[in-house]
Amino acid sequence: MQALDHARYLALREGAHVLEADGTGDKVLRLRDGSMLKLFRRKRLISSAAWYPYAQRFADNCQALAERAIPCPQVLAVYRIAEIARDAVHYDPLPGDTLRQVLEQPDQPAELRAQLGRFIARLHDTGVYFRSAHMGNVVLTPEGALGLIDVADMRIGRASLRRSQRQRNFRHMLRYAQDRQWLLADGSFVEAYLASQQVCGPQDLASALA
Repeated sequence: MQALDHARYLALREGAHVLEADGTGDKVLRLRDGSMLKLFRRKRLISSAAWYPYAQRFADNCQALAERAIPCPQVLAVYRIAEIARDAVHYDPLPGDTLRQVLEQPDQPAELRAQLGRFIARLHDTGVYFRSAHMGNVVLTPEGALGLIDVADMRIGRASLRRSQRQRNFRHMLRYAQDRQWLLADGSFVEAYLASQQVCGPQDLASALA
């Protein structure tokens, strides 16, 4: 993590487009060159973010995903901006549309649900537990692959996820009514997931799908 003084921060963000902000300030900026700057603040005095900042987690998770050949943002730098009490990650965004954007289009890929089922199985089999799994954080790239964005809230281990972790992750994905309706519309998402891994059976997902 590099120290970024306030003058250099202001120069970096000059001409930027604010994509997300709240009452405490900017959260996500698109910079003039098309790269992104995502800012994090520590919400509590006593927090794991004190020794492992969310910006560094984002960067580490991107590296771990890239090692697994899972498309994700490309991190350029991680900063500590002391004057505004923020950490920041500077990255090139993953090209493509989120699945939530794709679902608004009339010409959705016919096999998208099954593709997503296989993709989630691959994540679980390679030890990726994505707490923020939802249709707004999965991207369909121009090459037709699926990838992940907004990856700070993620645990990545060496071992395949346990059955209980997979069940919890399915509940995360189904917590939004719009996402749930699409995911479960014809059964192909669940069928593709079950066919692509050996840990869970239909009965294991029954409570998550209920």
